[in-house]
Amino acid sequence: MSRVITFAAAALLALALPATAHAAPVNPVPAPSVTFNGPVYTAAVWGEVIYVAGNFTSARVNGVSYTRQRLAALDRNNGALLNWKPTADNLVVSLAADSGGVYIAGEFGYVNGVRRDSLAKIDLISGGLHSTFNHKIYGSPRAIAASNGRVYIGGSITSVNGNARTRAAAFNAATGALDAAWAPSINDTVMSVVPSGDRVYLGGRFDSINGAAGTAKIAVVRPDSAAVDTGFTSKVTAMVHDIFISGATVYAGIDGSGGRATAMELNGTPKWTVTTDGDVQAVAELDGTVYLGGHFDNVCRSANVGYKGACLDGNDTRVKLAAVDLNGMLQAWTANGNGSVGVHAIIADPGRGQLIVCGEFTKINGVTQNRFAVFRLSMS
Repeated sequence: MSRVITFAAAALLALALPATAHAAPVNPVPAPSVTFNGPVYTAAVWGEVIYVAGNFTSARVNGVSYTRQRLAALDRNNGALLNWKPTADNLVVSLAADSGGVYIAGEFGYVNGVRRDSLAKIDLISGGLHSTFNHKIYGSPRAIAASNGRVYIGGSITSVNGNARTRAAAFNAATGALDAAWAPSINDTVMSVVPSGDRVYLGGRFDSINGAAGTAKIAVVRPDSAAVDTGFTSKVTAMVHDIFISGATVYAGIDGSGGRATAMELNGTPKWTVTTDGDVQAVAELDGTVYLGGHFDNVCRSANVGYKGACLDGNDTRVKLAAVDLNGMLQAWTANGNGSVGVHAIIADPGRGQLIVCGEFTKINGVTQNRFAVFRLSMS
């Protein structure tokens, strides 16, 4: 993959980050980066590349626009826009990557001009479309993940190639074949799919998986059979947008009356909860700090909320982004976004000491930053 656009030397130097430990939190001023003319829904890091997806049609660098039809790639080390430019004809809501390729899911019907129904696999280097992952999918995928030699999708799907699937399915990562053994029964939309070791975490609007107790909104299934892992019991009562696993802690971004971010033990026992006045749509932990993103404007000082999630016992202004420590205590870090929807995704990149934020914001702390930002850890 060749680099086609670079930033000024000072910007490149600012983005070049050693793969060593740093002190948290990240600098609230974004590093120079590519921005986009439409919503950015997700990103994934693989090798030395950050793959980006959403509903944009161009990327902008140093005031110059370059065509990118809902998919783009950046150099992980210096933020340069790369010459990787497959096309999708409609929204790409989620993507994942492994050594075999980039997997995308969304509302598209064509990729690189070739028919693909909501799911496709793309070459890591050339951006060419793989012949695999050519399926007929009813319903809309909302999340995709690659692990254990499989690609998992979740959403509102009801069938794949005429085979019944209730909100989730899995495929062989190499061949694209539908996995006949992985077919959980889920009674409502799946918003997040996160493989971790011998578990696959599912989050969403559902009230049960496989009819099992303690599987509402967030649950754990086996990666090979989709059997419920009874070692995890959910205490969550509102829809889960996002899940992040770090060591022995499960973090979740939640909606409800206002929004919530919660930390749990690996068995589902709550450790702490932070309340906001809008949904927490993204959560990630980097270097001992937990970052929250969504369409909130304030972090509440208690769980006591009123109409539309208004904080009744006081609040601290945090617009679309906030940071808490590992005990759930709000940090002074302020990287205020704007707009209504705010942040769709936060991706932690510990190898480069950076936090990747995707969404529909157009400013960070009042400075123009269209829909994509990279925050880096301060050097220790």
